[in-house]
Amino acid sequence: MILIGQYDSPFVRRVGIAMTLYGMDFQHQPWSAFGDADRLRGYNPLTRVPTLVLDDGFVLIDSHLMLDYLDAAVAEPMFPRTEPARHRVMKVAALACGLADKAVSLFYERALHQTTSAMFEARCRAQINAVLAALEADLATHPGPYWFGALTHADIAVACAWRFVTEAHPGLIDAPALPHLHALTARLEATAAFQACYQSFLPPA
Repeated sequence: MILIGQYDSPFVRRVGIAMTLYGMDFQHQPWSAFGDADRLRGYNPLTRVPTLVLDDGFVLIDSHLMLDYLDAAVAEPMFPRTEPARHRVMKVAALACGLADKAVSLFYERALHQTTSAMFEARCRAQINAVLAALEADLATHPGPYWFGALTHADIAVACAWRFVTEAHPGLIDAPALPHLHALTARLEATAAFQACYQSFLPPA
């Protein structure tokens, strides 16, 4: 399999970490959706990362669908197969991905416009902070090293989103006010899989 995209994307990174933890062989192509747009378009008409090329040539173009595909190939998937555990994990992961998406939108608002929309910026910051507060409150009710006992895609998504926000928007996250999220992220970032799938944030040219 070929995973296309740079690891400074929280969406590319969550897939790379999952594949690494699952012990799957894959090739990583750190293409940029901007600088490598022509090459990427040959696989994904949306010219978006992550893009995952399967061994048979079929292409997946959404990180959640990629994880769903990968989970089907392992005995102990990080999205549980049974309810209600499955959707509890999926909800946290969805909130984390939504948070990351708002952080990406905020970055592009600032990077691509000489005059930014103060209303849009305020809305993005409010959404990011509201999600962080909700996640912190929920995590505080789950003692242990991980959110739901064992490591899941929820933990990974939250940590990847946290790292992206702290690097793309320094100072936006008040880490001391979010001790449980901060501790979870620090714990995961110290692991081999997270370190293997890391690239410091590189603003697209």
